[in-house]
Amino acid sequence: MSATQTPPSPPSVVRFTVSSFSGRIIAAAIILLFLYYAAGVVITLLLSILLAYFLDPAVEFLERLRVPRTLGAMVMVLILAAVLVGVGYGLWTRAVEFGAGWPKYSTVLQHVAASVQGKIRGIEGKVSEIAPSDGSAVAPVPSTETGIVHMLILRGMGSLYALFLEVTFMPFLVLFMLAEKRQVWHGTLQLFPASRRTQVKETLEDLRDVLRDYLTGMTVVALLVIAASTFFFWGLDMEFPILTGIVSGLLNMVPYIGAVLAWLPPFVIALGRWNTIGHFILIAIALMIIHVLALNLVAPKLVGRRVRLNAVAITVSLLFWGWVWGGMGLVLAIPITASLRVICDHTESWKPIGRWLSD
Repeated sequence: MSATQTPPSPPSVVRFTVSSFSGRIIAAAIILLFLYYAAGVVITLLLSILLAYFLDPAVEFLERLRVPRTLGAMVMVLILAAVLVGVGYGLWTRAVEFGAGWPKYSTVLQHVAASVQGKIRGIEGKVSEIAPSDGSAVAPVPSTETGIVHMLILRGMGSLYALFLEVTFMPFLVLFMLAEKRQVWHGTLQLFPASRRTQVKETLEDLRDVLRDYLTGMTVVALLVIAASTFFFWGLDMEFPILTGIVSGLLNMVPYIGAVLAWLPPFVIALGRWNTIGHFILIAIALMIIHVLALNLVAPKLVGRRVRLNAVAITVSLLFWGWVWGGMGLVLAIPITASLRVICDHTESWKPIGRWLSD
């Protein structure tokens, strides 16, 4: 036995570490779940921020007229609420009139659906005659109506909850954001180290300009589309031209697919008046021309080049936010993506993402 003996080595310890990539995936999944399940809160907050940016120039104008900022913010919020209530009341009365005449349109739609279903059954019958039969019976498909109804009820309750949050909390949030703008701005800067506050300030200023230009420009474009669509429907002597024109203008705020979705309301109304396909082709062509001219000629002049998003980024954002939040996600997709592009442009490590999003 030797005088020097090597001491036994301690047992090896296996350490489990999470890679940076895995950590980012987990963080992204947590954020996605939060955005999905807290949709009412997040959408209310985002809409409040957008409205505050939209109303801030008017509040600053009143402030230059020696009106206290709190009073000016209250005046602008009350004016906005009065406008929304007036527009909502007008839409409600038109919607009630449309609902009173709905049996006429529903009957026509039922005839159209029955005709299409009959043609589909005829095609299925011809296919079954051609296809070889092995004598095996087709198992009945279990009915899923109960599950679908349950899902629709749950989604409807979620939408009503989000609407309740937006109606009750949004005016107060907008008022507080406008009245305490300087405190909120200063407090936001204090969240970051002193060495980065200049960069954060430039980012917030650029973000303010992008969102303000986008909201102002798209509001003017939507009003122009509403006016042009209303005059077109009125010239065709269609029923409910104002209601259909407003729907067309609001759908114009959804890029690309909004121009196609705007066909559906006038098509439904036109079914109760015309049976020839020529009128429907005319409606589709006219609405497409109005929307294309508004988005490609008017919108770039008003919105400017500040948004700077390419077509792929816009399409992906519409798909993603529409999947997360439905119709409201389609409306908020462009402002959210434009804000992300601004943040990426002012963050050194994220600049490649900003370049990918830019046009």
